[in-house]
Amino acid sequence: MDLNLEWSLLAPEYVLAGWAGMVVLLDLFWGKLRKEQLAYVAAAGALASALTALIWVNDDTNFANLIDINNYTTLFRVVFGLIGAFICIASARFVKDRLLHAGEYYGLILLSVLGANMMAAASELLTAYISLELLSFSLYVLTSYAKFDLRSNEGGLKYMLLGAFSSAIFLYGIGMIYGVTGSTRFTEIAAALSGDTADYDLALFLGLVLIIAGLGFKVAAVPFHMWTPDAYEGAPLPITALIAGIGKAAGFALFLKLFAQAFLPLVDDWRVFIAVLAALTMALGNLVAIQQHNIKRLLAYSSIGQVGFMMMGIAALTPENADAASALVLHLVGYVITNMAAFVAVIIWYNWTGKEEISDFAGAAERAPYLALTLSIALFSLAGMPLFAGFATKFILFQAAAEQDLLWLSSLAVFFSFISLYYYLIVIKQMYLGEPPSPAGEEPARFPTPWLEYGALTLLVAGVFVVGLYPQPVFDVVEQGTVAMMAASDTAAGTVGAPP
Repeated sequence: MDLNLEWSLLAPEYVLAGWAGMVVLLDLFWGKLRKEQLAYVAAAGALASALTALIWVNDDTNFANLIDINNYTTLFRVVFGLIGAFICIASARFVKDRLLHAGEYYGLILLSVLGANMMAAASELLTAYISLELLSFSLYVLTSYAKFDLRSNEGGLKYMLLGAFSSAIFLYGIGMIYGVTGSTRFTEIAAALSGDTADYDLALFLGLVLIIAGLGFKVAAVPFHMWTPDAYEGAPLPITALIAGIGKAAGFALFLKLFAQAFLPLVDDWRVFIAVLAALTMALGNLVAIQQHNIKRLLAYSSIGQVGFMMMGIAALTPENADAASALVLHLVGYVITNMAAFVAVIIWYNWTGKEEISDFAGAAERAPYLALTLSIALFSLAGMPLFAGFATKFILFQAAAEQDLLWLSSLAVFFSFISLYYYLIVIKQMYLGEPPSPAGEEPARFPTPWLEYGALTLLVAGVFVVGLYPQPVFDVVEQGTVAMMAASDTAAGTVGAPP
């Protein structure tokens, strides 16, 4: 087998790795460089990796038969790079005021982007596993980075212990699938599973269950979600945003690719299982979110509910077309933009007040009207209200599921979207109807305007409206990526192989 060892195909990852090292060295040897400036240097590195990825638009090749370089990979390289850039910008004041060792902090963010890139690009199970661990270990350390905060220590420890357990489960699943198919490459697994697997039913079933459990932990699907509220609440706020954004996006980039390429021949065997997990996840996430009084825990359970919606896209996959895959990736893009907007607004508020209870947002509309407006837009979008990204992407995703005889699941999703509106409105009510704290007889103090953070927030809110009002260009880009990814599975599906 000829291996394509064109190392330049990994240029975006070189940029991230080199930039991470440079940020650490700058912090170590150039003491005059302020922490805020390190944030902008790191953001420039994440943005540079995203721009470098555009060199391979419309290419379709691979590196060493391990890493695919196509429109699917390019799409996620750009998305992950932008997430990293926004997180670094949002971290600038937070790190300056509350954290030590800024160089290592920003270096780990860049390494998490690198791991996410490789998860989306991987075409082989062990490569995917190593990439997943690079992302996971970066997030474990960052979650517990506020070492003088007991909540951060507790959240990081729980995340790491449960994460190690789930990684072992995932690795056992890889071993079972390799034993059945004789390969760890996605397309070769699909070719093997297209043949007669009657003699391997039990091993195949166990392998699938273990892989679903391992990936279910990484994306926080029920019942593998228990780490999420504590990790979200304990982590420094920008890292909570990073887990919610890049953790979910990278997890589903791999989840989708693995099930659309490797396991699609067995779709009738796992469709119902994934659909039931989706229903349980959206139910628990949205119902428990109603009880939360901390904004980080509310957004944690909200993200669990969103995972349930995204798993509908996995359950709706078919060998015939890429509609469900495109709908899932479009919703993922819309969710990431919206969630980042919500978290950037919450980070700005926390930088001013040091408070994160929902009741602490009382009167925010009087003290910071633009912040209250943008946070309201983000929350309405997460709820799936018209005009915003959440409505357009959910509509397309629910329709794709309904067309694959999952109308019951789409109906549940619509119901729980209405449920989610209730707890988002609780936050909005506090901002617009709550009384801001102020000395008797005095007007509530207005907050200063952080122009750079507000600029980033404005770009994200603009993205919410672009995807909500005119999703077609974004959908076209997404579809080019998913069609490129699904093409490999179509080739494999046409090759009838047998297990060794």
